[in-house]
Amino acid sequence: MRQLLNARDFREAARRYLPRALFEYIDRGSEDECALARLRESLGAIELVPSILTAHQARDLRTEVLGKEHSLPIIIAPTALAGLVSHDGEVKIARVAARQGIPVCISTQSVTTVEDVASGAPGADIWFQLYMWKDRSRSKALLERVAAAGVTTLVITADTPASPKREYNDRNGFSIPIKYSLRAGLDVLMHPRWLGGVLMRYLLTTGMPTYGHYPEEFRGAVTRPSVAEAVRLENLLNWEDIRQIRQWWKGKILIKGILSVTDALKAKAAGAEGIVVSSHGARNLDVAPPPARVLPQIADAVGRDVEVLADSGVMRGSDVLKYVALGARSVMIGRLPLWGLAAGGEDGADLLLSMLRNEIDLTLCMLGLQKPADCALAVHRPAQITFPTNPLRAAL
Repeated sequence: MRQLLNARDFREAARRYLPRALFEYIDRGSEDECALARLRESLGAIELVPSILTAHQARDLRTEVLGKEHSLPIIIAPTALAGLVSHDGEVKIARVAARQGIPVCISTQSVTTVEDVASGAPGADIWFQLYMWKDRSRSKALLERVAAAGVTTLVITADTPASPKREYNDRNGFSIPIKYSLRAGLDVLMHPRWLGGVLMRYLLTTGMPTYGHYPEEFRGAVTRPSVAEAVRLENLLNWEDIRQIRQWWKGKILIKGILSVTDALKAKAAGAEGIVVSSHGARNLDVAPPPARVLPQIADAVGRDVEVLADSGVMRGSDVLKYVALGARSVMIGRLPLWGLAAGGEDGADLLLSMLRNEIDLTLCMLGLQKPADCALAVHRPAQITFPTNPLRAAL
């Protein structure tokens, strides 16, 4: 792993290690992947102007979110497949997050339950991401379990009312639970390290991996409509549901998937303490705007009454600072920890987070700034260029 020097190196290592179907599920977007291209373009276009001769001896990367101090302006985003990328992947990522001093958000669709993550990663600041099920009573019961496990921050993903159109999944034969097929079998056989290190370890211990939080009777058949209607993801989620969850959940609530001022203000009115300005990593809606383009006006609209986070497209520590400069308090990262897990297990994820920490620190040093929040003063906002009517006179 000593030759993995940036996120793209980790991505390439993950591509070699993981079966193609699993790697593309993590890595790619939806439809024509135009939103994925705009995502990187939007972050790449942001410029931060340095202040020279500031002589800061050291930087302070600590960031407070929802009343808690973290060592970095980073939160590990919820992902459904950390437990397939590496055996017990959710537990490994939670341990890494604890060492790095940042929160980790566990998904409703994780392989490992929140209880097992909590017991396997003592001291981790665990958040929980909720996909509401059709049977609301089961979702309420799940939240009771989550609260009993010590979780105090709930992230409600609100930007997936339908399954996105990801044609590569169909071509690769990818689904959860994993289905047997000739194409999938050949794909797995071509990646023997993943087969032996992940899939076989599950098959020899707990069986074929599936969604750990689903009720026992549905875990092996969540794709069968006749069986799984109760735990089908709610496609009719609305603001009244958010208010209902507010009654159920006594901790903090963030709404994830906000891309407009109108929805940000509705989240505030519904009682959410925070929002995540997110395009779901450009994996859902191919015509959606990148978060960087809408984040400043959203942050301005909600002010300090609502905690604003952002995610999608981060590849460098400087990307984290760009989101912070535009108004985010902290930034969620999803693909990067998975690439770290694939490249080197727990050590790989730890190395990737340490790399981001160093990149954030170096960028602040080069900018002449001491804290991530100071980047708001460094955003380059070029004025409209005007040309003098008489160039000779202007030169004089």
